[in-house]
Amino acid sequence: MSISTAAGVFDAIAAGPPEGRPVLLLHGFPQTGLVWRRQITALAAQGYRVVAPDQRGYSPRVRPERPEDYRISILVDDVVAITEALGWSTFDLVGHDWGGAVAWWTAAAHPGRVRTLTVVSTPHPGALADALRTDEDQRARSHYMRDWRETPATEDRMLADDAELLRKLYAGKVPQAGADAYVRHLSRPGALTAALNWYRSGRPDGAIGVIEVPTLYAWSTEDTAFGPAPAQDTGRWVNGPYRFEILPGVSHWIPEEAPETLNRLLLDHLRAHGKHGTTANTSPGNAAERAADRAPDRAAERALDH
Repeated sequence: MSISTAAGVFDAIAAGPPEGRPVLLLHGFPQTGLVWRRQITALAAQGYRVVAPDQRGYSPRVRPERPEDYRISILVDDVVAITEALGWSTFDLVGHDWGGAVAWWTAAAHPGRVRTLTVVSTPHPGALADALRTDEDQRARSHYMRDWRETPATEDRMLADDAELLRKLYAGKVPQAGADAYVRHLSRPGALTAALNWYRSGRPDGAIGVIEVPTLYAWSTEDTAFGPAPAQDTGRWVNGPYRFEILPGVSHWIPEEAPETLNRLLLDHLRAHGKHGTTANTSPGNAAERAADRAPDRAAERALDH
């Protein structure tokens, strides 16, 4: 589907009944809304209305050239604009990697709009900032971001030799079809530069506060980008109901490497906070839900071929 806003037109994958409880899924780098294909299927099967947009820079019709046009406040504004265009006054928000950062900032800035928050991998920005000041392990893990910001040739290096370096980022944990789709997408003119502009946009405009909405945070022990210090500290930044889940032996790419586990956690979190709102809802653990975990979403499956 296409979502028209004042900033431009966002491409998105959508599924589930139009009257279903709305859930917005935000992807990170270097992926697209396709990262959520297994979650889209599971949520839609349970009667939720799910939309996973390709965010600013990833959608060709919202691809400004200046790094400063990717500041976090602008990315948050995009979330508000997308949900307003969809007619959602309130919604459940889910994010991974950079999408997780945007989700934290959105929930802090618009707690009245965000019914629940689920963040995968990415710690609260305040916890991450503290760890970058005090934890040598996290400073080492985050060094790549400085390199990507300060090296103009990053795009050439990532795309050289059939995007060998870009493919290595997925560490063999992302299904091959998905990795190929991401590489095709980011190999198009201007796409990778736009994605890297998220790193080059500069520091946030202000400080982020504590989160007041019900929050689920899922972190995995083999995440190379985010270490245990900010992950463990994230709970200090949440005043609302908080659930912290650790996935042992799983890498950074949780939505695709451990989809069944994430789907279970996400559905439990949504059910615990707010009414479902559609007649399509079924009981936990039924055959439809198990089938949803196994079967790829048709819209997402089609996207793999383009």
